[in-house]
This record gives sequence, C-alpha cells and structure tokens, in this order.
Amino acid sequence: MLRRLAAHQPAGFAFTPANRAWAEAQITKYPPGRQASAIIPLLWRAQEQEGWLSKPAIEHVADMLGMAYIRALEVATFYFMFQLHPVGSVANIQICGTTSCMICGAEDLVEICKRKIAAKAHTLSADGKFSWEEVECLGACANAPMAQIGKDYYEDLTPERLEWLLDELAAGRVPVPGPQNGRYAAEPLSGLTSLQDFESGRQQYNASVQAAVDIGDTVKRIDGTEVPLIVSWKPKEKPPVAPDVAKPHPADVGVPASVGQALATGRPEVDVPKPPGVAVASPGQVVAPAPEALRPTALEAPRGGVVDDLKVIEGIGPALEKLCHELGIFHFDQIAGWGPAEVAWMDGNLKGFKGRVSRDKWVAQAKLIGAVGKDEFLRRAKTNDY
Repeated sequence: MLRRLAAHQPAGFAFTPANRAWAEAQITKYPPGRQASAIIPLLWRAQEQEGWLSKPAIEHVADMLGMAYIRALEVATFYFMFQLHPVGSVANIQICGTTSCMICGAEDLVEICKRKIAAKAHTLSADGKFSWEEVECLGACANAPMAQIGKDYYEDLTPERLEWLLDELAAGRVPVPGPQNGRYAAEPLSGLTSLQDFESGRQQYNASVQAAVDIGDTVKRIDGTEVPLIVSWKPKEKPPVAPDVAKPHPADVGVPASVGQALATGRPEVDVPKPPGVAVASPGQVVAPAPEALRPTALEAPRGGVVDDLKVIEGIGPALEKLCHELGIFHFDQIAGWGPAEVAWMDGNLKGFKGRVSRDKWVAQAKLIGAVGKDEFLRRAKTNDY
C-alpha cells in the first residue's frame, strides 16, 4: 500500500516539556552514536501528542537523533502503526479486514464506519471526533470480527455493537474493551470443555481487560504526565504452614545457599553468620525480617543537589528512576553498596517492577561505573566488553 504524507501540514512541531523529557530519557538507553535506535519510540510519542505524524514532527525527531530526514521518513512510512493523516480527536477506529474477521462480518463493520464516520477511510467525521481505516490482521482471530480503538481491542463485534460503541465514545464514555458478547477471553463460544474449575475462581475480567479498566481511559492519548500503572494482583492465599515445617529459601533472607540450608535443617555444627535484619531464634527456625529492617539507606535529597543519571544502568528507565528517587536513591554508589538483604528489599518494593534489581544486575553495573567511570562503562556497554 502506498503511504504518503498528508497534503496539508502544520507549520511546525515541538514536544511538550514533559514529552521532551521523556524522549531525551529514551535516547540515554542507547550507547553514544546509536541514538537513531530510539527512532520508533520517539515517533510514537510524537504521534501520541498530536494524534498523527506530520512532516514537521518526523523532521523534529530526526533532528533530535542526528538522522537524515529521509531515514526518519523511511521508518514513519514503513510501519502502519504510524498515522500519516489527521485522525479523530476521540479515536481512530481500526477495523481488521483479514480472513477470519472478513468471513465473520468485518465488511458490515466497515459499512457502519462509512455511515457514521466518513464515506472514505482516513477521513475525519463531520464533528472531527472520529476517523477509521481497515487494517491487516491484528491477531485476535478467535474473537472475530474485531477492531482496535485507542490502546485496546474490542472483539466479537456486531454492527449494532460497533454503532453503540461509537455513540458511547462520542458521549465521552469509554466502554469496557475485550469480547463484546459475554465471552471471558477466547474460549469456545459453546463454553469451556476443559479447565472448567477455572470459571469459579477467576476475576471479573481477563488480565488485558482488567488492566484497561484499572487505567480508566485507554482511548486518551499519552501526554507525558502519566504515572506508571500498578495493577494489584494477589494469588489465592494458601493455608498457613506449621512453624516446624517452614523452611525459608535462602534468597528470602539474603544469605548464601549453604548457610540457608544450615539454618533450615538446624545443623548445630555449622557456624552460621547472622545476616543483617535476620534474627535466628533457634536451630531450624528463622524469624523473617520486617521489610523495613532491610531497606537500603536512603537520602533525603541528592548530595550537593545533583543526582546521578541512574538511567545509565541497563534496565532503569524514567519510571524506575523516579521510583528510586522516591525511595531516597540518587547515586550510583548507593546502589553499589547494596548487599543481598538490600537487594531483596528493593526487589520486593519497586511497585510494578518487582525483581528488576537482581534481574538486571544493578549492583554489578553500579560497581563497574564506580570503578571505571560512566564514559568507560558506556563504551563497554556499546561493545559488550564488560
């Protein structure tokens, strides 16, 4: 399909301050000289800000990344995720028209869009609220026909249901996404034939729909002021384990495996050191520490009023850096000084990012930065020469 820029273009483009800060943070994820790798997230953010990608926006991103304009244009015109024409202020309706959806009624959904929005795709409705287009397979074939509206899928659609969805969106309401015919996810229309005990214990919505409900508005475009979503989920509680059977895993208390085994089995001949914050009551019993007891030393403010760029550490982005700041972590040497107990506390208290400290080896990276300096660290990161 031939993809051209819109005939009418705005005079210019500039990121909002919040989006500019976000874009600059994305660039730091890549080694020096490889800033062009950030082209897709920056183009996406520009589109989220304006609703579509204009020529000035593409060129602005190219300037930020030191790229020739033609290289940025190649990316923008190649990927169908980028809208090259103005879209509706409320939503752009993407109707899947590939095989499964087509034989299940996608053409009827297109007719609704032609009647209620505009006769031709990529055209604004009379009130400017909507636009529509037919797209290739969106991967929800078991729930055909379907459409993507905003960030979510609306599945198992009928013409009447799509018409209702458009009316709801026009009125400023955001309908619950996912299957629109009562299905929970993608189970057979005739009902479950296996895993039937699953129905009694499931939550109200499937995980994708639940996330959308928690966000509250997945049609609204990102404007740079969002707070990372923290979706609460807890497994079903298990019956309490008798104290004489409970044997903590070494990772839970931040001690070596051999020591943890000694604590769990109560072998008196092993000289067991007492890890920070862990009270050893008697052989075979470990009193679990209160989470606060293992919390790393926090600072009320960065030393000298200057923070280290924690995003240099692979695995830390703007959201995680903000969480670290909220926990009083501003400097590389703070992270480099963490022991197993502090790592365990951070892994369990980074809301929405649990386990990231150990998974991405923050402490080892911070120690290397302290030993060789940030520039040398980045050079080694670029060449994988750690």
